[in-house]
Amino acid sequence: MPEAAVLKMNTVLTPIDKAGLEALAVKGKANPQNVVTLKSKTVCEGKFRNLSYVRNLPAHVIDEPPHLLGDDTAPNPSEAVLATLGSCLSVGLHANAVARGISLTKLELELEGDINVTAVWGVGDLSDSKILGFTDIRVKVYLEGDASQSELEELVAHANRWSPVANTMRNPVGVTVALA
Repeated sequence: MPEAAVLKMNTVLTPIDKAGLEALAVKGKANPQNVVTLKSKTVCEGKFRNLSYVRNLPAHVIDEPPHLLGDDTAPNPSEAVLATLGSCLSVGLHANAVARGISLTKLELELEGDINVTAVWGVGDLSDSKILGFTDIRVKVYLEGDASQSELEELVAHANRWSPVANTMRNPVGVTVALA
């Protein structure tokens, strides 16, 4: 076979259970006002290394890179936010592909965000006009499957519209932080 004729092998990503997805959809439609409370616990291990616990899972580690005085043992909190957004979008893309009968062979997201870090956690530049948090986030979705380009674009738009994490970032959220 000539080198120019490289055969592209596409392995279908293991899909989620379609019947289970349909059951969740029925449950959501039956009680559209249902709200659940999610919980986590974060414990500082020392320096900037934090262990976050969710349900009965092993600790999720968060640290800072050396230029932000950490030991570089894990993503920093802002990088974890990007990873969480990417994972949420990926879940939505995969679920909606299954719901639409699309078999995916590639599902990858690259995220980058712009953030001003000069406030240095409240000990640096504390100008009243300081905007904290991400000001812009860009997501590139690499999606392949047995669907047309327009169907894939619609899938991405739909998953973006219904992503809980993307909408948490877009919409004002009440946050209360108090000493226990």
